[in-house]
Amino acid sequence: MDKRLLDILVCPVTKGPLVFDKDKGELISRAARLAYPIRDGIPVMLEEEARTLSEEEAEKWKDKK
Repeated sequence: MDKRLLDILVCPVTKGPLVFDKDKGELISRAARLAYPIRDGIPVMLEEEARTLSEEEAEKWKDKK
């Protein structure tokens, strides 16, 4: 994920910052507790395409930047 792109993308729900999860190929919105998929290198920034983070995942991403 291009750092410049990540700097300008925000969560469409909260308008807050996103964190890139390289292992799962997702953009994480800690505030909304959602994970947006990246398909063929393109972030899919639709709420209905995002998955809800589990309690464990939300806790994992709570303090990461």
